[in-house]
Amino acid sequence: MIEGENKYQEYAAAKRRTRIGNSIFDLIIYIVLGFLVVVTIYPFWNTIAISLNDGLDSLKGGITLWPRKFTWRNYQDLFQTTRIRDAGFISVSRTVLQTVLSVFCTTMLAYALSRKEFIIRKPLTTILVISMYVNAGLIPGYMLIKNLGLVGKYSVYIIPALVDIFNFILVRTYIKGLPDSFVESARIDGANEFSIYINIIMPLIIPSIAMIALFTAVGAWNSWFDTYLYASDKPKLHSLQYVLMSILQQSQNQNTSAADAGAMALAAGAGSTASKATPIAIRSAITIVATLPILIVYPLVQKYFVVGMTIGGVKE
Repeated sequence: MIEGENKYQEYAAAKRRTRIGNSIFDLIIYIVLGFLVVVTIYPFWNTIAISLNDGLDSLKGGITLWPRKFTWRNYQDLFQTTRIRDAGFISVSRTVLQTVLSVFCTTMLAYALSRKEFIIRKPLTTILVISMYVNAGLIPGYMLIKNLGLVGKYSVYIIPALVDIFNFILVRTYIKGLPDSFVESARIDGANEFSIYINIIMPLIIPSIAMIALFTAVGAWNSWFDTYLYASDKPKLHSLQYVLMSILQQSQNQNTSAADAGAMALAAGAGSTASKATPIAIRSAITIVATLPILIVYPLVQKYFVVGMTIGGVKE
């Protein structure tokens, strides 16, 4: 009896030590994760606070979590500026068009090169994959775009991005994991390849489409270097990110008064309100405006994004 009680006490003590150890470990994990959350969120929250603070007051610094002098003036000045409105339209339109056309062309190519009856699928796939790892470089790429007559035209944002090889590989892997019976049944019913692609394949690869659409949209929305290379002398074709980059560069390289800096940042001016617009305030407002669309879209496609990243990678 005594021996049994001793064993029970030892078991209880061991269980208690395990529970305490697990609790300490969980606490450490929570602290580390909490620290990472703060480090991740604070810069964005601080940018929001600065964007909602009076421009001249922001020059004093010291703004952390809340604006000292709350105002909507920065956003009002931002959307009253013709340059910003035009750049916003370019960014939105190119993101939508590039995403839709790139997803369509990439998935259609992936379907064609996933068919076993397509004899030259392997050499074509090899060439495409090699092009993903080895490219000609910046200068030959620019010369190609120039020879195609795309420099200084809106189509330079769309045509070069019609097919993304990385996305092509993801979709092709996804399609190859689908049962061939779907395609064979459709062919027996008399459907042609395009009808099979539209009516059979596309509904089955929605998670994959959502995943590559998110990749493409984020890349198109954040892109500014192509504007710098191919349309820097065409103000009507400037993207929002390029305008933001220009304002950042100007505010860093020029040391002006608050009024002059405000006029510089707004580029087109904002009347009597320009004296209260400073580079740091306008920069923060543009950053929030440029980031919000992605933050809004991502939760809508998150479940498809997770599925698209995992399915196709498991072979049974």
